[in-house]
Amino acid sequence: MSMLSVKTLVIILFLHSMLLASMVITEAASGSKAKRVKPPKPVKPVQELLTCKSRKSKCFMKRIKCPVECPKIKPKNPKDKACFLDCYSPKCEAVCKSRKPNCNGPGAACYDPRFIGGDGIVFYFHGRSNEHFNLISDSDLQINARFIGLRPQGRTRDYTWIQALGLRFGLHNFTLEATRTQNWEDDVDHLKLSYDGKNLNVPEGHSSEWNSDEGEIQVERTAMTNSLTVTILDLVEISVNVIPVSEEDSKIHNYQIPANDSFAHLEVQFRFFGLSSKVEGILGRTYRPDFENPAKPGVAMPVVGGDDKYKTSSLLAADCALCVFSPSKVKDDGHGSSPLMEYGMMDCKGGGIGITFVFARNYADTGAAGVEAPK
Repeated sequence: MSMLSVKTLVIILFLHSMLLASMVITEAASGSKAKRVKPPKPVKPVQELLTCKSRKSKCFMKRIKCPVECPKIKPKNPKDKACFLDCYSPKCEAVCKSRKPNCNGPGAACYDPRFIGGDGIVFYFHGRSNEHFNLISDSDLQINARFIGLRPQGRTRDYTWIQALGLRFGLHNFTLEATRTQNWEDDVDHLKLSYDGKNLNVPEGHSSEWNSDEGEIQVERTAMTNSLTVTILDLVEISVNVIPVSEEDSKIHNYQIPANDSFAHLEVQFRFFGLSSKVEGILGRTYRPDFENPAKPGVAMPVVGGDDKYKTSSLLAADCALCVFSPSKVKDDGHGSSPLMEYGMMDCKGGGIGITFVFARNYADTGAAGVEAPK
C-alpha cells in the first residue's frame, strides 16, 4: 500500500471517530433535556386546630384553624410565635403570640417591680424586702408576691424584685419561685414549684407540661428552662420568666448587687378572665370600674401609700387589710376589667414606701385579645 493511501486511511478513521463523538454528545444532551425534573412544590405547613373548652366562652367547642404564619400550637423552636386562641375574646379566631411575658403589655409585673394595670397606667410598688404583698384578691382568686431586695448605704428604701408567687383558688394552692443562685447560668433551671403543699416537678424541656387531676390547672414550660405558663381554668393565665439582675442594670441603677447573689427574680404577665367589680390588690384594684387613678398628665408624679393595706403574713395568706378572697361566696356579675391596652416604657425615680404611678401613653385595643404587643 502506498504512503498516500495510508495517510488517507488515517484521516478517514480520524474523521469517523470525531463524528461518532459528536453524535454521542448530542444524544446525551438531548437525553438530559428530556429527563429534566421540575422542582418540587413548597410544602404547605399543616395548620393545627384549636378548641375552646370553657363553657363560659362564646367559642365553646368551636374548632378554629391556626394562621399560616404560626401553624403550630407548640412550635419546636421556643423562639417561634405560637398559635393562640383567646376563648374570652369576642372574636373566635386564632392569632400568633409570643409565649414569654411582655413587660410592656397589660397585667405585667417586671423589673423592680414595674406594673401595668388594667386602667392603662404604669406604676411602681416598692414594698419591702423579704415581705409578702397581695397582687390580686377576688372572691375566687388570691395571688400574693414575695419580694426580695436590698438597701444600699444612703438609700431611704429597699430596691425590691418579685421572687415568688402564691396562688389560691377554690380549695387549692399553687406556688412558684425563683431559686437563689450565686452565679447565673441560662441552661440551669431556677424554678421551684408546689401544688397543694407538695413539691411539683415538671420535666425540663420546651412544651413539657403537667395537669392537675381535676384539670383545673395546667403548667407548661415555654423554654428548656426558666420559662413557663400557668393556666387556671376560667380565672387566669400567667406567663413567667426567671432572670437575674444583670451587671449592666446594677451599674445603671446603682443597685450594688453583691457578688454572692444574682438576685434571680420573676418577670410576670397576667391575663385575667372575668374579674369581679370588687377585685382588690396592688394590681387588682386597677381593674375596678370605679378605680380613680391619681396620676394626671402634666402633674408631678404622686407617691401613694399601700404597703400597709396589701401586706400579708405569708405567701399563701389572705389576711391583708383589703383582701376579699372567699371561695364560698358567689362572684358578682360585674366585670372590673378595662379594655386591653398596650403601654410604652417610662423611667421612674420615686422614693419612699408605696406605689408610684406614672402616666403612660396607651394604644387603642384592636379588639383581638392575645395579639402580641407592639415592640
